[in-house]
Amino acid sequence: MTEPLNPASSPLGRVLIVDDEEEVRSDLARALAPQGFHIETAGDGEQALQKLESWSPDVIITDLVMPRLDGFELMRTLRRRGDAIPAIVLTGFGSVEKALSVIRDLDAYWFLEKPVKLTALYSLLKRAIQHNRLLRETAALKRDLALRGALGRLTGRSESMQKVFSLIHQAAPSSVSILLIGESGTGKELAAREIHNLSLRSDRPFVAVNCAALPETLIESELFGYEKGAFTGASERRPGCFEQAHGGTLFLDEILEMPITTQSRLLRALEERTIRRLGGQTEIPIDIRLIAASNRRPEDALHDNTLREDLYYRLNVFQLELPPLRERGEDIGLLAESMVPMLNEKHGVKVTGISPAVLDCFRAYSWPGNVRELRNVMERAVILAGSGSIGPQHVQIEEKGLAPVSAAPVNSRPIGNGDKSITLQAGVSLSEVETAFIDLTLKHVNQNRKNAAALLGISLRTLQNRINEMRRSRDAATVQSSPSSS
Repeated sequence: MTEPLNPASSPLGRVLIVDDEEEVRSDLARALAPQGFHIETAGDGEQALQKLESWSPDVIITDLVMPRLDGFELMRTLRRRGDAIPAIVLTGFGSVEKALSVIRDLDAYWFLEKPVKLTALYSLLKRAIQHNRLLRETAALKRDLALRGALGRLTGRSESMQKVFSLIHQAAPSSVSILLIGESGTGKELAAREIHNLSLRSDRPFVAVNCAALPETLIESELFGYEKGAFTGASERRPGCFEQAHGGTLFLDEILEMPITTQSRLLRALEERTIRRLGGQTEIPIDIRLIAASNRRPEDALHDNTLREDLYYRLNVFQLELPPLRERGEDIGLLAESMVPMLNEKHGVKVTGISPAVLDCFRAYSWPGNVRELRNVMERAVILAGSGSIGPQHVQIEEKGLAPVSAAPVNSRPIGNGDKSITLQAGVSLSEVETAFIDLTLKHVNQNRKNAAALLGISLRTLQNRINEMRRSRDAATVQSSPSSS
């Protein structure tokens, strides 16, 4: 073990060296400690087990042949106890077959023959430590999901949200484009951030752009950047969002609102992995993972000729739909209660919980603004309550219509049967009735707008105009309180 190693710039991990030869232990410790490893040693398997009672290493380096308790029995004991610590097995000449059996039968990480080459050991140690950390993070994440029904800032124990969590886990490690579908306020940006956080790009930038918020004249300069003098007012060079997200993730929210002309440039950038700034002459390589989102179904945009078909297939490699809050009522209480500590800290108050009466009303309400609307209601309630429990007087039950459906007054009338039914109530405006009926019809035909228009007896264009009006009204209603993440 003579080859030198370059000193590490930061601590790399904890290593337990187990070998009955003191010279081997000392040489390995002297070689690895300066590289940033925290080293402990043991003379055999029994000493190693004693060390493990009070110290938890990231990886074990162990000899196979030792007195009292050898490396094979040490590994067997650790496996029986459920200690999933990666181990690198050291073996002398002629013991390779036994080392391979330890790897195969007892899940050792790898083996090295003596005398050990330090460069090979150093490389294996880094990989084994990273492997162990990923195992711990996965285990912690699974416990988090089981105990709290949460993935980062996404929360839900319902079957639909557990499916979302599962799909995020499956998609995150890859670099495929992802299309998030869901109504406004369902948490599409939060889902995009969790995909980024669980990906191999998590240490690189996450850049979010709301395509609907940018005027058509600015969206290309925002995405692709511009050179000095490219247009009036371009007084200096400015990199666009593609360049800012290089190596990381670019999130394009409300992508179906992007103009057709910009869609052409976006498609070219995704296919060629290069962009050109406005006014520029050179192609700039880009490496991004694209996540797009919309509160409309892409099939409708294809039908309306507002989405290029070739871009649709490029975006829709992996589609993930976030359910509206009204379809996961069992999550409403969990969501509301999970917001209390964060809002307490934000506003410097000491709310302790939510009364059962309020939770009942929450579960009965339709939440057209979804989780964003719930957060706005909770933020106001936390501020009004200040301390103690949030009660009905803090959530404007009558003003927002937060009343249990079982308490419907007698001046109401149900129309239709089963899934097609709707209850009309005196005192409700015609626009509210129309909105409810369009929502119900779309749900009945699985969001197929052509079929919905036929059932409603109106043209597809008329239905599209009504839906756009409904969306604007809902967005305006949810913006009245302080905005929160989508």
